[in-house]
Amino acid sequence: MMKKYKCLWLLLLLAACSTPPLQYKDVILPQAVYAAPVQSDQPVVALALGSGGDRGFAHIGVIKVLEANNIKVDIVLGTSAGSVVGALYAGGYSGTELEKLALEMDREKLKDYDFSRRGYVRGEQLQDFINRALNNRSIEQLDKHFVAIATRLGSGKTVAFNRGNTGMAVRASSSIPGVFYPVMINGEEYVDGDLKQPVPVTMAREMGADFIIAVDISQQPSDHPELKDIIDILKQSLRIMRQSILSQELESAQVVIRPEIGITPEIDATSKLRLIKVGEDATTAALPMIREWLQKIAAEKALERTSP
Repeated sequence: MMKKYKCLWLLLLLAACSTPPLQYKDVILPQAVYAAPVQSDQPVVALALGSGGDRGFAHIGVIKVLEANNIKVDIVLGTSAGSVVGALYAGGYSGTELEKLALEMDREKLKDYDFSRRGYVRGEQLQDFINRALNNRSIEQLDKHFVAIATRLGSGKTVAFNRGNTGMAVRASSSIPGVFYPVMINGEEYVDGDLKQPVPVTMAREMGADFIIAVDISQQPSDHPELKDIIDILKQSLRIMRQSILSQELESAQVVIRPEIGITPEIDATSKLRLIKVGEDATTAALPMIREWLQKIAAEKALERTSP
């Protein structure tokens, strides 16, 4: 047993030693500041991308279909995995470019292992990956309005980062408690936004969205789960507790897209493509409803403009 643990620590040490240096080490800290709601004569469309870890590759399929059908998105909001894809999309990457980036990306290189009482992944490599991909542009410099949702660990308050360094905001939004180190920003620790807003619909409404497309990639509680051990019981319990938060959050979205992912697969090139494909399929099925809502909201706005 001792040999096993020694081998584990050796592997972790080697992984830490092989971690490349950060390209963007000193960055402008993210902030959550008031911003006036987005206004337009046309429907203001928000895309709210939810949390879900590796299942987040399905978000790329959603974006590909929206682009292919000329559905213009004005506001992008993301929680956890949704913030990773959302930041890149808001930064100008097309769905096709996101797919290419996803297939080329080595997820293991984003995991900077460093065991401590605060977690075992620092998250700095994820932060630097986003900053490199976006040429270190701050959130306010991206092509689309973007918000990364995180949770303030001390108070449990939801925080919507909309200014400052994009990579650090995404890192905070994605910092799963117990796995990633909490991210320290201006004296406060931040963790995964999934704890309070698994799919950031409420924030989309506050930002002025007329029409919200929410993407829920979470694994739903099973009606007949095979609970083999305490870990399975814990996972199922967490899914059940999460459902009440998720249901409330999704109520004000006009369209909710739920890709048929099933159990999260082991991630390789084939499974990435499958996840992207189920995202495409779910969005294609939702297109009639999306178009119907866009026409309805456009007509309402036109009527408001002509009303005395």
